[in-house]
Amino acid sequence: MDNGRELALDVLMEILEKGAYSHLVIRDVLDKYNYSENRDKAFVKRVTEGTLERLIQIDYVLDQFSRVPVCRMKPLIRNLMRMSVYQLLFMDGTPDSAVCNEAVKLAGKRGFRGLSGFVNGVLRAIARKKNMLPYPDQEKDEKEYLSVYYSMPRWLVELWLDAYGKEKTECILEGLLQEHPVTVRLRGSLCETEKKDWLLSLQNAGVEAKVHPYLSYAFQLWHTNGVGNLPGYEEGLFTVQDVSSMLVTEAAGTEKENARKEMLVLDVCAAPGGKSMHMAEKLTGRGKVIARDVGEYKASLIRDNIRRMGYENIEVQVHDAGKPDEQLMGKADVVLADLPCSGLGIMGKKRDIKYRITQEAVKELEKLQRKMLKVIWQYVKPGGLLIYSTCTINPGENNQMIEWFTERFPFVPESLTPFLPQALEGEGEEGWLQLFPGIHETDGFFLARLRRTTEEEKADETR
Repeated sequence: MDNGRELALDVLMEILEKGAYSHLVIRDVLDKYNYSENRDKAFVKRVTEGTLERLIQIDYVLDQFSRVPVCRMKPLIRNLMRMSVYQLLFMDGTPDSAVCNEAVKLAGKRGFRGLSGFVNGVLRAIARKKNMLPYPDQEKDEKEYLSVYYSMPRWLVELWLDAYGKEKTECILEGLLQEHPVTVRLRGSLCETEKKDWLLSLQNAGVEAKVHPYLSYAFQLWHTNGVGNLPGYEEGLFTVQDVSSMLVTEAAGTEKENARKEMLVLDVCAAPGGKSMHMAEKLTGRGKVIARDVGEYKASLIRDNIRRMGYENIEVQVHDAGKPDEQLMGKADVVLADLPCSGLGIMGKKRDIKYRITQEAVKELEKLQRKMLKVIWQYVKPGGLLIYSTCTINPGENNQMIEWFTERFPFVPESLTPFLPQALEGEGEEGWLQLFPGIHETDGFFLARLRRTTEEEKADETR
């Protein structure tokens, strides 16, 4: 990798100026330069992800020191300045002089030699004042301060303050900015010797691993530099899955339900297949999982993971969850409904979500969820379970959605407490659980356990 800074700049240009998705661009670039030193790849990854994560804060700082507002800078200079400010403020191992000098060189190399003085002057001024930077006055406008300091759109700060209060909101904001390790679920069929061998192979590859405090078969990994390159990946020893997602399967209590009979499990929005595979493993050969998603591309992602992991009791189907399937009405013992959502709980991993999502888009997603639920509930047989989940932190998509649903359809919430790990003791008694980054050691996530009664519909389902 000849120039990590230049590569990071090109990645930022793709994401911030052309609208590409950050996790896809970064993944593709790291795969392309897989031959490079891990140190170089880690630098590119950190600079690009860090700049995206701190974008609002960085732009605010730049506007305090530059006579040209960020929004009026030439696109390449704008993103060069952004990534350089990130290095100045958040990468202590890089000398300030090196950051400034490399930025000037890169500006010249990319055809902006005439702006070298501007680039140098603004960056050196920020470097001199970086320990006493001006931020919005917290006492005069707390929402603006939180928005800038934690680099979060103001409307999201307002949403969380109204829903959860100041203390929890600051924990969420801090949690989203923390380092997020890769979490994997280890195949349940591995014996202790195989598990130890796998952990040793990770250690030899320079990967730090530790058991997750919630589930013994979940592991947190640091310094991975590409999951596909990890020992055991191609052999199907593990799959990438956050613990919050694993709790969905735990919440179904499949072992207890399955003790009586074979089961049919329907996962209506399954891609990339983590929950379906986890459920298939929990069935221990008794029963079947139908994993569905809209479009052949998503179905292919599920098939690829199933093939790698070696599961046989899963059938993959292409189906739109918003369209009824008469053949499955009242047939499923368990329906998993991890519906399309705003993704506010995974912004710590997909940093550009917060700049793409809008209040209007959230409202549209809530409408889509209601539309899907009006169809999905009918697949659950009387006495069966619906496990609803989202990877977001928004009452309108979560607990308020459950309230809307149970008022209209024949379902009652059941306590999650018997199915949750000891670390979450005391939570989930109302039948739903909201997980928060910064408070829980998971993504931001919501799940609810709902039992279908034998009643008729509670109200007109078209409302």
